[in-house]
Amino acid sequence: MGETVRIQDDLYHAINGEWLKTAIIPDDKPMTGGFNTLAEDVEKTMMADFKAFAEGDKTSDIPEMAYAISLYKKVLDTERRNKEGLEPVLSLLNRIKALETVEDLNNVATEFLLKGLELPIDMAADVDMADTTKHCFIVQGPAIILPDTPYYADDNESGKQLLAVYADMAAKALEFAPLSEGEKKLFIEDALAFDALVAKKVKSQLEWSEYYKNQNPMDVDEVAEYVAPFDIKKVLKDLYGDKIPDTLIVYDPKAIKEMNGYFSEENFKLYTHWLYVKTLLTATPCLSLELKSIGTSYRRALMGIAADPVIEKEAYQLASEFYKEPVGVYYGRTYFGEEAKKDIASIAQKVIDTYKLRMRKNTFLADSTKEEAIKKLSTIVVKMGYPDAIREIWTKLRFEESDSLYESVSKINTIRRKDQFDKLYKEVDRSEWVMPGHLVNACYNPSCNDITFPAAILQKPFYSLSQSVSENLGGIGAVIGHEISHAFDTNGAKFDEKGNLKDWWLEEDFKAFEKLADDMKEQFDGIPYHGGKVNGELTVSENIADNGGMGVTLEIMHTIPDADFKAYFENWGRIWCMKAKEEMIQLLLARDVHAPAPIRANIPPRNFSEWYEAFGVTDKDQMYIAPNKRISIW
Repeated sequence: MGETVRIQDDLYHAINGEWLKTAIIPDDKPMTGGFNTLAEDVEKTMMADFKAFAEGDKTSDIPEMAYAISLYKKVLDTERRNKEGLEPVLSLLNRIKALETVEDLNNVATEFLLKGLELPIDMAADVDMADTTKHCFIVQGPAIILPDTPYYADDNESGKQLLAVYADMAAKALEFAPLSEGEKKLFIEDALAFDALVAKKVKSQLEWSEYYKNQNPMDVDEVAEYVAPFDIKKVLKDLYGDKIPDTLIVYDPKAIKEMNGYFSEENFKLYTHWLYVKTLLTATPCLSLELKSIGTSYRRALMGIAADPVIEKEAYQLASEFYKEPVGVYYGRTYFGEEAKKDIASIAQKVIDTYKLRMRKNTFLADSTKEEAIKKLSTIVVKMGYPDAIREIWTKLRFEESDSLYESVSKINTIRRKDQFDKLYKEVDRSEWVMPGHLVNACYNPSCNDITFPAAILQKPFYSLSQSVSENLGGIGAVIGHEISHAFDTNGAKFDEKGNLKDWWLEEDFKAFEKLADDMKEQFDGIPYHGGKVNGELTVSENIADNGGMGVTLEIMHTIPDADFKAYFENWGRIWCMKAKEEMIQLLLARDVHAPAPIRANIPPRNFSEWYEAFGVTDKDQMYIAPNKRISIW
């Protein structure tokens, strides 16, 4: 613990202060600590394994790993990459440049969509929130360059600086393209102009954070009329023949209804120049090392990253991303023990059972609403570690040994995207994992009502067989409770036990919940942090989840022998330790749905009496909240 910080005044810095003084952020990362340190350790382990695979010193019984290793080797073949330069993507860039009319675009739109190129509207097939046994076809606006729409405000200096970095990056990349000096300048100006038009129509991160509002069914003919002259019906016919869906789900209605505000016959060249620049920059990680380095400059500036990773790390990162399920299964089978898996599964079940007890004792819900909530808890599926089997799609992600790195990645992308669109008329596979085993993270999926805990997160300080039960409850137990609480946050509360978007509450009960959610917004809103302020509305769902995770695990603490509440809270503070570059801090503060790490560590404990009893916290201490201001929702 820190020598000068009292835990009663600042849990986060009392626990992590000494570490913060000496921790070094790797040059190729924007942050370290907590989740990030574990991710760095997993990366080192897996990089060593990939090197051994590539050199023939190690083999795997997972067939798909052979393709991951082949892709890994292509990244390392810098001699070929440097020799090829821009060549692998040049024919595609020339095709984009040759587009003269919207009709030209319509003729190649489906091909471009499957290749992952950015069209005037983004399209996908995914689970239908209204009926999660089925898939739906989704449309929304295109992605913007800056992190969020407020960055485009006239008085946002950060946005202006980032656009200047982006323009400089594009200019350097375009030096390799067969364009005249006048064309290079025009392409960049037009790309930024088109992006500015898009930014006026698409949702902000705050709007996206209320994801239940994405469910906006619209007749296909109505959508087609809004997005004309872009021919979405031709794309649908190319994909599905005569089985064009009657209804599309519009995630971003304003962007679709007002698409002519950024895309039309009149400004078609703005779009093609934007597409040319974006396609080139997206390709740079798979081209020469010089182009690759140019293509990361915006990201480095955005996050404060000092340098690119070494080539071996880039090779592992790319291969493990494109073959993430097989790589995750390999990691889980190799490094995750069955004893730990069983122990954590028992913790998860204990958390769920205790959640049910707390739900029955809830004071603001009617019995009928409680029963619906308990039904939802009873049907939560726990996915722990890694999948038992690798899905068939991963066996299809193939390329030729003679293919360039860019060609290989392009083929993989096309196969994966085609498979995703092909799901439209297939039943939803609820066994699919949304996170691979080697990822240090966890999540709740509202459309499947399941929680996923990859093997990589199930380590110290979150969890260890060598840690006490109290420490594990303050770590992985609280995180499990956090993910379960997402089933009842401001988004998850809109979905039933089957994952369907459905109003299952009594009206007065939901109003009572919304009042508590407003209290949670107020508790966090406006807290000063690094020259800015926490947005209580943006972070409310995650803050409700932290509150619920702590509440349920503290209840469990009262049932275990020799419960050590000090150790519980100390490990809670420990798992959020983070040291980040200032640029990354500002980025997270502006758009992350999670509160900053020190605030996540320090606010939730203050809502529970166990915190005050464990450390003798009084109204003279900074880690104090008056009893009438304490919030415990779930």
